[in-house]
Amino acid sequence: MIQHKDHFHGSDLEKIEQIYGLKKEEIVSFSANVNPLGISSLLRNTLASRIDAITTYPDREYTSLRKCIGAYVNTDYENIIMGNGSTELISLFIQIEHPRKAMIIGPTYSEYEREISLGGGSSLYYPLKEEQDFALDVKDFTAQLNESIDLLVICNPNNPTSGAIGQASMRKILDVCKQNDIFVMVDETYVEFADQAKHITSIPLTAYYNNIIILRGTSKFFAAPGLRLGYAVTGNRDLIKAINTRKNPWTINSLAVIAGEIMFRDSSYISQTKALISGERERIYDLISKDNRFKAYPPNGNFMLLRLLDDTLTSEILFDRTIRKGMMIRDCSTFPFLSNKYIRFCFMTPEMNDKLLTCLLS
Repeated sequence: MIQHKDHFHGSDLEKIEQIYGLKKEEIVSFSANVNPLGISSLLRNTLASRIDAITTYPDREYTSLRKCIGAYVNTDYENIIMGNGSTELISLFIQIEHPRKAMIIGPTYSEYEREISLGGGSSLYYPLKEEQDFALDVKDFTAQLNESIDLLVICNPNNPTSGAIGQASMRKILDVCKQNDIFVMVDETYVEFADQAKHITSIPLTAYYNNIIILRGTSKFFAAPGLRLGYAVTGNRDLIKAINTRKNPWTINSLAVIAGEIMFRDSSYISQTKALISGERERIYDLISKDNRFKAYPPNGNFMLLRLLDDTLTSEILFDRTIRKGMMIRDCSTFPFLSNKYIRFCFMTPEMNDKLLTCLLS
């Protein structure tokens, strides 16, 4: 077992190769949270025939793609901003808003704090409580908001806890933020996996609030992290104009535009993904909840957080055990407020999930 403090992201398969002597092609990543179905078969079968698209520049406004996404998320296409992955949009938003002091609900994805820091701002965390299964106490949380904060960052469903905030609670948060002149950035990378996605997504709220921007992408649900296709939704037209003015033209290539239009319209793939994840999420949560060596937190995304209750188990031990079987889970000790008693893994196919469970529960 490795003794040093290596942190492995879901994409760090090359690092795993070097340390464990495994071929990355043989590793099943339960850490990356990517759709186990892979890319849409419709996309695979049709994109190659559109290769000639790279001989011309894409539409600078991406109007056709934005209309496609608008239909997919049920909003006006003029509320949509395209980006080279959601990471570009996070960077542009931070550069424009230039927050001096941001509040982040944690534990969560570290990139938010990094981007805020690069922009010269500082971040403070509102810690979710383990004794409440990392669910947000909206009343207590909103009492912490004040005019010294100018940006609130929420991942919904949250990574790594897989908890979610519903629309009714988000309205309460937005109301308090509006009173205190706080802008809200919501990362909805995993919302499409949720059973009650329509009650969790904040996109309908953009019709009523101008202090919110929602980030989404194609990396996880559509299994296309290499495509680097992201988008944001906001009803704040001044913000849209500012972002579009600042960002470089043609940050999305012609093939990515075509791929996006194919994926967002592939209703069969979308339904199949939702059914697979929903069934496996319920099955695995019920199974692990019966084992007194683990505490499973109710999941809403396509992944689940576990607390290790057995004194003989640590995240390092389980990472080592699973990787030697060709499966990579997430050691959560690097997340704020978590320790080496927490792991996270995503839901794959039933066969692969059974293999992981056999390894973890042995």
